[in-house]
Amino acid sequence: MDKTAVLIPCYNESKTIEKVVTDWKKTLPDAVIYVYDNNSTDNTAEIARKAGAVVRYEHMQGKGNVMRRMFQEIDAESYIMVDGDDTYPAEDGPAMIAKVLEENADMVVGDRLSSTYFKENKRPFHNFGNTLVRGAVNLIFKNDIKDIMTGYRAFSYRFVKSFPVVSRGFEIETEMTIHAIDKNMYITNHVVTYRDRPEGSESKLNTVSDGIKVLRTILRLYRDYRPLRFFGLISLVLTLVALGFFIPVFIEYLKTHLVLRFPTLITCGFCVLAAIQSFFSGLILQSIKHKEQRDFEFRLQEIAARFKHTV
Repeated sequence: MDKTAVLIPCYNESKTIEKVVTDWKKTLPDAVIYVYDNNSTDNTAEIARKAGAVVRYEHMQGKGNVMRRMFQEIDAESYIMVDGDDTYPAEDGPAMIAKVLEENADMVVGDRLSSTYFKENKRPFHNFGNTLVRGAVNLIFKNDIKDIMTGYRAFSYRFVKSFPVVSRGFEIETEMTIHAIDKNMYITNHVVTYRDRPEGSESKLNTVSDGIKVLRTILRLYRDYRPLRFFGLISLVLTLVALGFFIPVFIEYLKTHLVLRFPTLITCGFCVLAAIQSFFSGLILQSIKHKEQRDFEFRLQEIAARFKHTV
């Protein structure tokens, strides 16, 4: 088992990967640098190997697929994830790793947004998107994480080995954040400096399509992790719709003692039935969620025992 593993998912980062690997070897000389090449069409893998990294491959496209492969294959006491585009300085790494090894943090979030991100980043829609996602996650899941979309994070062994990767692409950061919140893991923020990509290096993130995927992921995880709230909200909306259509029919009935709009009344009835069904669906799924939470705690005990055995 490695003491520290530096995880670098890469896709066409030949212009920057040598500097990234070299910087991390200088900053954490005892760490093992892993570069996972994700179908690069340039010579990213060859450059990383010559710089001293352990190079492996993931042929299923997408950052989420790469992280799943990394988490499955690599055993370490602590992990640090960083992009291969040289936007995150390695100098912040030791402090983040120390929080994992010495303070028992499960996830250390490299917070760009509290430092230089808005000044360095030249893509205004990315700035807006990061702010929107941070606000949505913290509001829905009641937390105070400073940077949801950052690709600079440190992890504990128990987080890595208990995190079920579902996302395939860039929404992976949102997924791992919400998973850590839901499973009551120790999350801490660490302010890091951010620098924009060097000239000639292009971002693989599509602002619109990847942004939509992230928002869909938040909605999906809200449904999965907070089912009673999610389906309860749907139930409330359906009830209000039914009430809104029923009031005029009821007022009309009080005046004439006749129901003149049967289709509207029938629609109200179906809305109420759907609201009841949605509410009880939320109750059932919430019970299942509580059982899954208890099972997860037992899995954490097994992971902790395996960790002590291998260290």
